[in-house]
Amino acid sequence: MAVFEIDDRKITPLGKITFESAGLRERDDIQRLLKENIDVVCSDVLVISESFRDWEDSKREIDLLGIDKNANLVVIELKRTGDGGHAELQAIRYAAMISVMTFEKATEVFARFRNIEKETAEDDLLSFLDWEEPDEDSFAQDVRIILVSAGFSKEITTSVMWLNQHNLDISCVVMQPYIHDSKILVDVKQVIPLPEAQDYIIRLRDKANARKDRKNHERERFEFWKALLKRSAGKTDLFSNVSPSRDGWIGAGCGISGLHYLFAIRQHLSSVIFALEGNKDDNKARFNWLAQHKNRIESVMGEELKWERCGDLKKSIITLDIEGGYCSGREQWPEIQDKMINAMVKLEEAIKPLIPELKKVSADHSQVNGNTDDQPAT
Repeated sequence: MAVFEIDDRKITPLGKITFESAGLRERDDIQRLLKENIDVVCSDVLVISESFRDWEDSKREIDLLGIDKNANLVVIELKRTGDGGHAELQAIRYAAMISVMTFEKATEVFARFRNIEKETAEDDLLSFLDWEEPDEDSFAQDVRIILVSAGFSKEITTSVMWLNQHNLDISCVVMQPYIHDSKILVDVKQVIPLPEAQDYIIRLRDKANARKDRKNHERERFEFWKALLKRSAGKTDLFSNVSPSRDGWIGAGCGISGLHYLFAIRQHLSSVIFALEGNKDDNKARFNWLAQHKNRIESVMGEELKWERCGDLKKSIITLDIEGGYCSGREQWPEIQDKMINAMVKLEEAIKPLIPELKKVSADHSQVNGNTDDQPAT
């Protein structure tokens, strides 16, 4: 990296110097200037503190602490050396220590930093974030790290690139001073990630995270089904020949092709379902027939069910939703699973006596002699 002066006769390289030789100190000069001109090294960041050390059992200080437009905290670590020292290790330590900061705490810190009233500091933060009111759940969901130095060693750049591949968000910005006509100039350049590749890198990281999340969800669902099937043994034989799945449902037949008892699970919701997924016309006829027995079925269940004929779709379903899912926390799984199992036992108890007559129902023969207690669902 070099900076040149061009005139009509020649191109002359400017003299590269160090901050030390220029008499510029880290805190008293570089930090003091950047805190009021932070856009020089990072855009859309509001500095809320400098030399931050508001924690117990540590005398360590964050050079500059900020927040970005996404309400993430930003740790800015400054070095005036040509190799960056151990900036990445310091910044990671600071990021971990600061990650629990709340919006309320950030407001207090910002108020002290600017020597303003807390109410004014809150208004300024809300304005910067384009929020109408504080939102603790959305604040500080992540911590970004920005390392600023006159240069970075290969050890630092290699470490930062590896850490970024493992979902940290670290940028390296070079501030190289030059001397020209007794004036000090500074060439500022982000070197990691390269600005022109940053959007692409973010998309790659998001894709990798989505893939990782999907695998994690599949693993959690498998473990949930494994535990549910184990708990169901002795309570119902309906799923005795069913294996755990990575999908969001497991099913068992009822003796009629295309009709199934289903357990379904989502992140925070579970369901017990009787699904009609055979021939479309037969499904609708059978659903209508079951709907004629709605009161009897719900009486056995002890609560109302969702009856979804699903219009022109092939399937129709009868559902009981249960609060809680595979992301509710494993300590809650047994309670959720017991509710699902008990509901399935009742659903089979309600449906099974109707199976012999239900077999006779089809699109060509949709009415069966016998008592009914409801009109067909629509």
